[in-house]
Amino acid sequence: MLIPWLNLIILQIATLLFGYLYILSVMPATRAEKRGEKAWKECKLLRSISAIFMLVMLLNMILWIWYPIPELAWPVHPDRLVGIIIGVALLIPCTVVWILGVKAAGGESMTPSRETQMYGGIYNHIRHPQTLGEFPWYVVCALFINSLFLVLWSLIFILVYTPIMIHFEEKDLVKRFGEAYREYQQRTGALFPKIRKQQTRND
Repeated sequence: MLIPWLNLIILQIATLLFGYLYILSVMPATRAEKRGEKAWKECKLLRSISAIFMLVMLLNMILWIWYPIPELAWPVHPDRLVGIIIGVALLIPCTVVWILGVKAAGGESMTPSRETQMYGGIYNHIRHPQTLGEFPWYVVCALFINSLFLVLWSLIFILVYTPIMIHFEEKDLVKRFGEAYREYQQRTGALFPKIRKQQTRND
């Protein structure tokens, strides 16, 4: 059938467009060097468009329920309920982390602004809580669908794309906040809190 393969192709294209546009959207300071002040509004638009492609990705994954590719129709488990239970167990903590990240970032989540200051809240513990909370949703969706292929696809996407995105975003954040952000990078983990070793002195 043509529809399953077309759905997979659209999924791949949407993924590439989402990834590319989102990276552009998190680099307003770099973009402003050539585009001036309008770069900030452009980054807001790019982020909104990237969000549309993210929704397209999720829609393509959902369509897999009705249009799987037979050669790739590998179940996570014979009992679909197992995948749903695992998905819910992953979804709840990730969503909590994402909500805390959005709350701490405020309007910057969708609208980059030159006036924005470095965040507090959960950002005092990890530098990218929204990424940590949001990207596993693809795995959750794949678990709900009971598709091992989509689970593997989601994991590959997350593992490949996340460090690339973090690299470009933090390169821009250093331009925005300077040495203060470099110090923040040293004391705070990107996705997980750093374990600070306490030195004890023996008297």
